[in-house]
Amino acid sequence: MRQKTVIIIGAGPGGLTAAYELLNKTDIKPIIFEMTDAIGGISQTVNYKGNRIDIGGHRFFSKSDRVMQWWQNILPMQGPLSKDDLIVDISYQNKTQSITLPKDGPEPERTDKVMLVRNRLSRIFFLKKFFNYPVSLNMDTINNLGLVRVIKIGLSYIYIRISPIKKEKSLEDFFINRFGHELYLTFFKDYTEKVWGVKCNQIKSEWGAQRIKGLSVTKALMHALKQIFSKDSSIEQKKVETSLIEQFLYPKFGPGHMWETVADTIEKKGGEIYKNHRIVGIRHENNKIVEVKVKDENNNEFKLQKGDYFISTMPVKELIRCLEEEVPGDVREIANGLIYRDLIVVGLLLKNLKIKNQTKIKTFNNLIPDNWIYIQEKDVQIARLQIFNNWSPYMVKDPNNAWIGLEYFCDEGSSLWNMKDKDFIQFAVDELAEMDIIDKNNIIDSTIIKMKNTYPAYYGTYDRFEVIRNYVDQLENLFLIGRNGMHRYNNQDHSMLSAMVAVENIINGVKSKDNIWNINIEQEHHEEKKVLRT
Repeated sequence: MRQKTVIIIGAGPGGLTAAYELLNKTDIKPIIFEMTDAIGGISQTVNYKGNRIDIGGHRFFSKSDRVMQWWQNILPMQGPLSKDDLIVDISYQNKTQSITLPKDGPEPERTDKVMLVRNRLSRIFFLKKFFNYPVSLNMDTINNLGLVRVIKIGLSYIYIRISPIKKEKSLEDFFINRFGHELYLTFFKDYTEKVWGVKCNQIKSEWGAQRIKGLSVTKALMHALKQIFSKDSSIEQKKVETSLIEQFLYPKFGPGHMWETVADTIEKKGGEIYKNHRIVGIRHENNKIVEVKVKDENNNEFKLQKGDYFISTMPVKELIRCLEEEVPGDVREIANGLIYRDLIVVGLLLKNLKIKNQTKIKTFNNLIPDNWIYIQEKDVQIARLQIFNNWSPYMVKDPNNAWIGLEYFCDEGSSLWNMKDKDFIQFAVDELAEMDIIDKNNIIDSTIIKMKNTYPAYYGTYDRFEVIRNYVDQLENLFLIGRNGMHRYNNQDHSMLSAMVAVENIINGVKSKDNIWNINIEQEHHEEKKVLRT
């Protein structure tokens, strides 16, 4: 009997999870085509001379027990430093994951196959000063902003609580309803427009619901008050909103370490992964995908690959373009109007940073303790700054050095994107020096990475996306999963769950895709399990 095959487009978290699940639960063979030479998509880790770059920053935490356990099956939790057992609670959105660290758990100094427990700190850099993220009402904030501005922020928030915008049509409405107009102008408007390249009133409010979730000034203040009266110095942080979580898991060598390990397992179990293979054509008939046309970028040769099922994580715009048979005009029009934001990361290796650690958090070489910093300054284009040392000390070849990543959001073809690499690095260095974060004389080395289609945008023709979904859902053996596959700005745990549900649909012969589209990582567990069983 012929072995069935699943063609998986993309070797990111979604595609790799689907292949792994297929090999563990079925005798169906997964064949993965990845258009680049890397594993993990945006969750890859770039190794530059022994210094590793996490593109975008990936905290490994999830409200899903299934995902948390899945990760630990691949890379076990680090063992305790003492002989006693230790219960660690990784907290995320009102759900606490209790994990026992066994006496014989892997030790990071002795093995690479390990997941670290990390503390999280993100702050805002504005007016050349640090603010808590999310912004909290304390004396540091008042001193940094000035009493007049703080009063205006408070009155603005009180006003919007009394008279909120009744129908949120845009991201601007979403922000103002939760933070007030003055706080929106101070901390959200410029940064968000720097990231997305359009005005906040042109972005759908769904983006805020997706990324900021349940956070508001009220919840941030309640969190701050609880910290004053019942400070929890352990790793346990219960009933905390997403943006306030204080601990997370992290692979020893970054997110790519996780997905490279998964890829190795897939190949050992008989799955096939082809890098630098681009899908250039998709043939379908009778409401089913029949085969894909693949270009091997290594030798510019083409081949046809048949399959029984097809799982796609490629950008929806490209997917529709690849469909060879007649596609309704409105479907192609909407797909062509979908917009993606691209990312440029500059890696800088320095002897040290000019900006000093003025917190009470102890760090190696007294480095500032942040995982990443949101740059709110209006006169620079950098959006975020990562400190890779603080994600994992093993991300840096020599821990005596500071290894940082400067993140710029732009569009392919823009002046930033088209700038020569050498010139861009100098431009980025000048911006950090202007903010007194670094001294140019301390730079040891640098590199640059460009990532296309990094963030699916909630503007353009996104408000008509339902037309595309209704069309592709008719193709019975095609399953769209992941961030780009579903054109949703979600985290890797959502991509993984969408892959798991797609595999379950294949196993159970479920043709409807509703249960994939309905996955909501923020639902309570009983609701999530109901979706997974559909």
